Amino acid sequence: MKNTVVAITGDYIALGQLLKKVGLISFGGDAKTYLNQHDVFVNGEKELRRGKKLYPTDTITINDQSFVIAVYAHQ
Repeated sequence: MKNTVVAITGDYIALGQLLKKVGLISFGGDAKTYLNQHDVFVNGEKELRRGKKLYPTDTITINDQSFVIAVYAHQ
């Protein structure tokens, strides 16, 4: 399974925002339905809260996709 790095500019990103950012949902309001219909794991634990805060180094696994949160560094 390949890890996709998701860069954020703040301290954290909400799970619902992540789902939208990576293109798994079109609208933020779809997050709750998506989480009820798919197995989403944060650091190996099943997660159903769209507002769950994700921090750098957190790993989110959905089906055969894996996303790792990283801080966007300005050059």
